[in-house]
Amino acid sequence: QDTDEFILPTGANKTRGRFELAFFTIGGCCMTGAAFGALNGLRLGLKETQNMVWSKPRNVQILNMVTRQGALWANTLGSLALLYSAFGVIIEKTRGAEDDLNTIAAGTLTGMLYKSTGRV
Repeated sequence: QDTDEFILPTGANKTRGRFELAFFTIGGCCMTGAAFGALNGLRLGLKETQNMVWSKPRNVQILNMVTRQGALWANTLGSLALLYSAFGVIIEKTRGAEDDLNTIAAGTLTGMLYKSTGRV
């Protein structure tokens, strides 16, 4: 048996294009950033409040640090993924080809734009 497992519309690709994968990339980066930021916020919150007794103010301060760091990292990684995906789609449409050069160019342009703002 050498038949396809799924029914596809006539002329449809069997793989997802860069535009379709962009949504997964952006969402995945936002979720990864939120998780990493929350863990980092927990670490920082525990470190900054180590001299305090376990109480409501300490818990609130730790939760504030967790949510602040989670949002910061989610926003940063989501923005980078959005730039990368947008550059990738634009380059693919401009060149009319799907190859590794698009990925390299999109990554390079994203890094250049991110660093041009003066961030470390």
